[in-house]
Amino acid sequence: MIAPGANRQARTNLEALERHHIEDVVRIHLQGFPSFFLTFLGPRFLREFYSSFLADPVGMGFVVRDSAGQVIGAVVGSIDPRGYFTRLLKRRWWAFCLASVSAMARRPSCVPRLFRAVCYRGEAPSGPVRALLSSIVVSPAAQGRGIGKMLLGAWITEARRRGASGCYLTTDAEGNDAVNSFYQKTGWRLESSYLTREGRRMNRYVLDL
Repeated sequence: MIAPGANRQARTNLEALERHHIEDVVRIHLQGFPSFFLTFLGPRFLREFYSSFLADPVGMGFVVRDSAGQVIGAVVGSIDPRGYFTRLLKRRWWAFCLASVSAMARRPSCVPRLFRAVCYRGEAPSGPVRALLSSIVVSPAAQGRGIGKMLLGAWITEARRRGASGCYLTTDAEGNDAVNSFYQKTGWRLESSYLTREGRRMNRYVLDL
């Protein structure tokens, strides 16, 4: 993994994701994505989700901490999403079920979407296998300081180091102009758009390495 590095101007530290970061990552996810489906599933589900990238050899993640040691940003993904979520379900299916009980009780109709969320591979583009960027989040209080760009750069560098031929990600196409602009400005190419089963329009970006 990439060694920890310091950004003196912003007084931040970039580190590989570790187990003791998970609670802070869940906290800023809840703050940064208040209306998203994974947030609806709750903190217990999010702990399982982010921890999964520590438990599998193809998972990779980074965090940025501020000068007080607080996690203010995180990024996770898989160098090879093929089989990643299948292995995850075999290894931790019971934990995800327990973590989802309250969400299913509040909204039973969410069960099919929950299953798709756990098995999500980002609608992989055609061509060579690419690394999947699954989540990147920055604390609302720390936005505008280049934290997202720092995290993205570290994740891409690690994907390249591990031999990835490229990366891909998906994000909302509508009502999400700032995020789409961010990826376009950092070199990602809009490969296609598509509709989910819930009618949500998504943009798929690729970055060839």
